[in-house]
Amino acid sequence: MTATRTIRSLNRKDARTVPITAISANAFEDDIQKSLDAGMNAHIAKPVDTVKLLTVVEELIN
Repeated sequence: MTATRTIRSLNRKDARTVPITAISANAFEDDIQKSLDAGMNAHIAKPVDTVKLLTVVEELIN
């Protein structure tokens, strides 16, 4: 989350738009919200569901 906040605060054109996704064993609703509040675009819980991962990646690059 610290890295995401740092990236989002950079004085770069792409700092606000570069896709960032959390992949974490912390999967409670408040954990997901903390990731989103930090500036992440998505939160994927471990163990990683590859279909969900690919769906999120596809959504973020389109």
